[in-house]
Amino acid sequence: MNSDTNNKKIFFTDLDGTLLNHEKKITPDTMSALDQWTKAGHHFAICTGRALDSAMEVRRTLQLDFPGMFLIGSNGGEIYDCDNGRMVSRIALTLEQTALVMKTAREQGVHCHTYTDTHIVSPADDEELKYYRRVIHTPAIICEDVVSALDRGACKCIAIGLHDKEKLERFRQALLPLVEGELNLLYSNDNYLEIIPAASGKGSAVKNLCGFLHIPTANALAAGDEANDISMIKAAGTGIAMLNAKEEVKAAADLITAADNNHDGLAAILLSRI
Repeated sequence: MNSDTNNKKIFFTDLDGTLLNHEKKITPDTMSALDQWTKAGHHFAICTGRALDSAMEVRRTLQLDFPGMFLIGSNGGEIYDCDNGRMVSRIALTLEQTALVMKTAREQGVHCHTYTDTHIVSPADDEELKYYRRVIHTPAIICEDVVSALDRGACKCIAIGLHDKEKLERFRQALLPLVEGELNLLYSNDNYLEIIPAASGKGSAVKNLCGFLHIPTANALAAGDEANDISMIKAAGTGIAMLNAKEEVKAAADLITAADNNHDGLAAILLSRI
């Protein structure tokens, strides 16, 4: 075990399209690389747009029980220490900000939902929510006045557009001047627009967790494939874009994997940097 903090490293990775293959699984070679990485004394952090409970489900389902592991949910809003079973940090929207987001979405005719610690809270059980819950198995509360179901601010809202990307973009453009400087609006894929506090984001999570662990950001590796991963890729000492990543993500990265997420793209990089 590497006991010198300055020599320790940390690997941050997105889930979908990065660590997970198209079947939402981790292949044996990538799992072996993670095992060798953590046995060498380095940390491992899943950093996803999914809410924390969904990240926890992935950890349980795939049996990711590595020492020194962290879960980062809601695009950096929640950082959870798996070894000690406690939250390291939480950054949330205010209830007023959430109400404004939901009001604007309703005016624009766009599906938007948010979260409690245990549930999705959506104004309707519509096509978009059903689509979202194909992969995200969090139970849902259907409540027209979403904010009334919240006991505290949520770490993110998400707007979903399945058939009209321009409509989702019109919603983004309508909301942006109302929340500029307070909230960030980022696409996690062509159908999902993530709405998070300006102080949050995957890049902020990299800096915050590295500071918490006293690990220089130069010793951090971060891998992703979508626009919401760019801040994380830029914040880490080594930013990694998947071969299957969007072009803007590749442009932000220090290196691009030789293989995609379906063919162990991360394994060789991890093993070469232990």
